[in-house]
Amino acid sequence: MKNAAPTKTIDAPIPSLAEVGLEGFAPYLMNRIMGRYNASVRDDLAAVDLTTPKMRILAVLSVEDGLMVNELSVFAVAEQSTMSRTLDQMEEAGWIQRRADEKDSRARRIYLTAAGRHRFEQIWPALSAAEARMFKGISPRDRAHFMATLITMLHNIRVNPI
Repeated sequence: MKNAAPTKTIDAPIPSLAEVGLEGFAPYLMNRIMGRYNASVRDDLAAVDLTTPKMRILAVLSVEDGLMVNELSVFAVAEQSTMSRTLDQMEEAGWIQRRADEKDSRARRIYLTAAGRHRFEQIWPALSAAEARMFKGISPRDRAHFMATLITMLHNIRVNPI
């Protein structure tokens, strides 16, 4: 068997953030956009006694009800410690219900109650309007491409199978 000659590569220097610029660095832009989105709905959330983590949990459960806590943490983008405290508060408010998993009684699934669904429906128009403002002036075609790109990016960096 012949040994292949090692290939010589020239590593190009990585440009500094100053050279790239903040507006050329996608993570910065994504964080800034989400920060502005969250700020734009903060008053609407407060009016119905919600925080951003509670809103995210209600939103996820309105689409994917009956998730395990670890799954809900991934979808709602919340740390496990924050999730536990938040779920306690939401259960106390009557917005969610914890039930034993049918296959593993030690595990708990989280379900949206009628009150929780109603609370989410109260805030949904404000969330939808804030999203519409973000996409103002962007064609449906460009929006579809952007959404497909975001999904690809999520798959590229995710560490969980969900």
